This record gives sequence, structure tokens and C-alpha cells, in this order.
Amino acid sequence: MEIWHNPRCSKSRETLGILTDAGVDPTVRRYLDDPPDAEELARVLDLLGLAPWDVTRFGEQVAKDLGLKDRPREDPAAWIDLLVANPRLIERPIVVDGDRAVVGRPPENVHTLLA
Repeated sequence: MEIWHNPRCSKSRETLGILTDAGVDPTVRRYLDDPPDAEELARVLDLLGLAPWDVTRFGEQVAKDLGLKDRPREDPAAWIDLLVANPRLIERPIVVDGDRAVVGRPPENVHTLLA
């Protein structure tokens, strides 16, 4: 199990806590320092059943600077490239377990991977 983690994020810390309290020793990936490449992000989005704009943090300043709120949601590959280039825009945390994944917002979502 791997968690895409930002230690400065309370939801990310809470999700990691749920995992460790359940006895899981996940691989902690600080995705801001070690961002996914486009292929990996596309795979995780497929596992999540989400489009790239569904995991975009529109409240981040870089999203505002890029005008993402008004950007057409028509080209998933272009959005993936944008997220890879700006990993701060990727919603956190994301927990991946084999062929399953969840976004830890709310943190309790991770329980679906523990069942």
C-alpha cells in the first residue's frame, strides 16, 4: 500500500494515522518531492474512476494563476501533464493498494481499502 502524502496537510496526516493504527505500514511517498509521471497518474486516475480535473486542487494559487477554474475539461492528457508539472495541484492524500485506490478526503475513505 502506498500513500501519496503531504506531511503539512492535516487530512493526509489523518489518513496516514488511520492506516498505521490499522497495522498497515504503507510506503509513504512525498509526492511533492517525488511526483508521479503522466503514465502513473493516468493509471491511478483509472483506479480511482476519476478524471484529472476531479483531483485538481482549484484553490491553490497556481491553479488560479493558470486559470484552471475556467479551463475546458476536454483534454485529460493535457490536464495530466499539467498536474505532473505542478504536483501541488493533485488532491491529497491518494492511497493506492494494488488495483484499488481512494482519495483520503475524507480520511475515512481509506477504510474501503482496509476491509
